[in-house]
Amino acid sequence: MLSIDLEIRNPSGLHARPAAQFVRQAAAAKCRVRLANLARPGSEVDGKSILGVLSLGVTKGNPVRLTVDGEDESATIQRLSALITNGLGEPVEP
Repeated sequence: MLSIDLEIRNPSGLHARPAAQFVRQAAAAKCRVRLANLARPGSEVDGKSILGVLSLGVTKGNPVRLTVDGEDESATIQRLSALITNGLGEPVEP
């Protein structure tokens, strides 16, 4: 099991389009993917569920915890953390 804490840097947080992009990448993984909004304790959801990810209410600046567990966990955590760090397809502010 691997876990990393990241900050959401894109201006709109995990609204529909960035959340869908995250879920598409997570769904391609063979391992289990979990995502939690650390600004809301106890909010961990299945990272492969669009409704789960949207329900987190993640906005710009929120810290999130990405946890992966399984066969391709190393590649998955690298891919998903890079996606988040790079703004989920949106421009990030310095």
